[in-house]
Amino acid sequence: MTDTDIPHGIPLDRETPFDPPAAVMALHRGAEMRRMTYYPSGHLGWLVTSHRLARKVLADTRFSSRMGGPAQAPVPMAGLEAYADFEGDFPVTPGMFIEMDPPDHTRLRRKLTGVFTVRRMKQLEPRIEQFVEERLDALAAGPNPVDLVREFALPVPSLMICELLGVPYDQRDRFEADTATIFTMDGGAEAKEAAFGRLYAFITELSVAKRAEPADDLLSDLAADTELDDAEVAGMAMLLLIAGHETTAKMIALGTMALLENRDQWDLLRERPELMAGGVEELLRYLTIIHTGIIRQVKTDFEFEGHQIKAGECVTVSVQTANRDEAHFIEPDQLDVTGDAKGHLTFGHGVHQCLGQQLARIEMRIAFSRLIARFPDLRLAVPADEVPLRTDQNFYGVGELPVTW
Repeated sequence: MTDTDIPHGIPLDRETPFDPPAAVMALHRGAEMRRMTYYPSGHLGWLVTSHRLARKVLADTRFSSRMGGPAQAPVPMAGLEAYADFEGDFPVTPGMFIEMDPPDHTRLRRKLTGVFTVRRMKQLEPRIEQFVEERLDALAAGPNPVDLVREFALPVPSLMICELLGVPYDQRDRFEADTATIFTMDGGAEAKEAAFGRLYAFITELSVAKRAEPADDLLSDLAADTELDDAEVAGMAMLLLIAGHETTAKMIALGTMALLENRDQWDLLRERPELMAGGVEELLRYLTIIHTGIIRQVKTDFEFEGHQIKAGECVTVSVQTANRDEAHFIEPDQLDVTGDAKGHLTFGHGVHQCLGQQLARIEMRIAFSRLIARFPDLRLAVPADEVPLRTDQNFYGVGELPVTW
């Protein structure tokens, strides 16, 4: 192994729409941990690709979510050049606990854990089912073919996070567009900063209004919490709004395409709907939309798995290779809705494990179940290789999904 094992960061170009890039899988099969050059500073860090080491890194508090020093990213991202010589800790938007370590992370996250319990999320099922049916009614009555992203995959999680937070659903176009800009890696620094600023200002104004006139929603509850200031409330709400629709929408669309292209799996779920819960877990594992990895930073020198790692170095966990690790999963390159996807890392691991994972699971389970039942003959309206892929965003997916029936 040399210091330039991966001189150009994580490869993103895919040979097939559902498998990780072959170059990434080759790295995984060669070594489960190796050196990697980070952008834009050129600093050397590490890439972890195995399921075993991924879990260890994500659970080890010596690997921090709090970034400091020169900007380091596992793939090129617009706007980081300005931070190539940065010193000290990066400023964190108040309330964005995903970028914090305990005890700051713990203090903010615990404000939400009661909301996102399995029991509380199951109480939302009737409303989710109602809206899914409404969207499917609209599909049946509308034009054919149709873009499933715009008409189904995106509206379902967007509406549910709006209802949960208390964000007006008629504002969805603005926050969906700004979120897409924020997540686009090569979109330009000015555009990303402007989108972030617009979205933060929108949520701040709304949270201040909720503090003055509360309603029956999560944002009002947060605004009424005297231990949180307006900036923290806005940051927490913005994090939930962004994470609560974009990732699930990508999974619903890409998952539908994967099932349509693996027709035996589509038919199996249609014939045996009791398999859907496990099928959702398998889709989460098999597709792994987190294709740029989860990044952590080393805060102190220590030895890890025979490697001497130093303070300031970054370690990226490749979730897509961890979820295809032959040492943990049986036939990991096959989509099998009857298989055991237990232990997949799509929702992360450790203290930063996805807070909204139960809501996402329920939304996907209901969306796939009802779509298959209502449109058993659904199929792609274009050849699979003409479906536009989004490899230019932090979360992988399809740009649109033309379908017909």
